[in-house]
Order: sequence, then structure tokens, then C-alpha cells
Amino acid sequence: MFFYAEGIVVAEAWMLQVQGLRFAYPECAVLQSLSFTSPAGLVLVRGDESSGKTTLLRLLAGELAPQGGRIALQGGTRGAGHTFWADPRSAEWDKLTAQAWLDGLPARYPGWDATALTAHIDGFALQEHLAKPFYALSTGSKRKVLMAGALASGAPLTLIDEPVGGLDKPSVAYLARALAQVAGQSGRVVVVAHYEALPGVPWSTVVYLPG
Repeated sequence: MFFYAEGIVVAEAWMLQVQGLRFAYPECAVLQSLSFTSPAGLVLVRGDESSGKTTLLRLLAGELAPQGGRIALQGGTRGAGHTFWADPRSAEWDKLTAQAWLDGLPARYPGWDATALTAHIDGFALQEHLAKPFYALSTGSKRKVLMAGALASGAPLTLIDEPVGGLDKPSVAYLARALAQVAGQSGRVVVVAHYEALPGVPWSTVVYLPG
């Protein structure tokens, strides 16, 4: 198994650094000596089904502990306020309304941008869904709420998993524009796991997990 990263990487300007990362589940090895470095900007983690994309995000979030190697975030420690991770498969927020979940985020993220949230709510056409509990949202609407919160969080390390699942074409187009805008923010790395590149998104770094 091999891994590679490609992109515009300036050694002295790195923000996220992964060195020799290893992780295995009891039934199989997933990541073996993964290394990549990224400046501020957008990182695309590409790979087929079961290649380890979500596992890598969970390791970056600190939800899983690596079995070897290291992860470093320049300018801050990974953890509360510095890392945004909301697994779209989780039922953790099922009883909360989308609005209540969003209302709880500013206190957790010092870089929270209320103006950006308003733009994302409009861009993803979420206004009519805010009063609904998460369990009543469609797959696409749930992902859009989570991504609106992620993009508005301002977290130095922001992690987004399989962003287009259940999204309609206008929402996919808005997501590409929103990511392109975030790409210009300094002091922030947004890592997106997806099986292919999204057209029009200026990725700083691409990490390929062949599975």
C-alpha cells in the first residue's frame, strides 16, 4: 500500500503536518505510514470506498488514537475550539433542532463568523429546515446544516466528510463557491474527504488513499 500527497506546499509555511501515520482495525490495516504536509487552505482526501478517508478524519479530529506517527497543527493544538468535526452519520444531535445546534456553536469556536453562517444558510437554502429536529432532516439537509456550521466555525482545522451526499445540484455548486472562498483564509486548513475533486475548488493539497 502506498500514499502520496501533491499540491502547493512550502516547507516553511506548513500548517498541518502528518508524519508516518498508522492505524489498523482488528480486521484490517487502514493507514500505513501516511505522510503529508499542507499549508493553510483546502486539502482533498481522495480514495475509493473503504480506503480510510473517514478514518483519517477521525484521527485528525482526535476521535481515534493513531497507532504510530504524529499529527501536528501549527499555531494551535487540536481540540476544543481549534478543530471542527461533525460526523454526518452520527445520531448525536437527533433530538436537537438545526437552529439549536447552530446556536450552540459560537461559544465553542472563538473564530465563529455569524455573517458567514447567514450566507451559508441562504446559499444552502436551509431557512425552512432550521426549526426541524435533526431526525426529521433528509440526508442532504443534515449535511448542509453540518457544513454551514463547519464553514462558519472559523476552526483552524475543519474536517468535512463526503460533502455532496444527498445534495442537489444548486447546493453542490454553492458548496464549491463556499470552499473556494474559505481557501483564501489565513491560519486555517479545511480537510475534505471525497472520492473525487469538486470542479472549481482550488485545492492546496491532494492526498490519495488507494485502499
